[in-house]
Amino acid sequence: MDVYVNFKKVGRTVLLAICDCEVLGRTLKEGAITFHVNEEFYNGGKVSLEEAIRMIENSTIVNLVGKNCVGKAVEKGYVHPEAVLHIAGVPHAQIVKL
Repeated sequence: MDVYVNFKKVGRTVLLAICDCEVLGRTLKEGAITFHVNEEFYNGGKVSLEEAIRMIENSTIVNLVGKNCVGKAVEKGYVHPEAVLHIAGVPHAQIVKL
């Protein structure tokens, strides 16, 4: 299974954006929340889900959107299940390493 990733390094900050293929470009709306899964932010290319999850080790900030990538990050212990936000039924999580 593939996901979209975008990996950017700015100084000491390494930003990784991961999203499931089926949510790229979608706008998720729930209550006062409107979240656009922006192609420019998330689409740096496709990689396997396993490779994307391995990239978390070398990242300081990670944004994840979609049941597959968020689920795998929870499974691997990178994200606590209670830290997952659901927007229009789609899981979203962030990791910040200090």
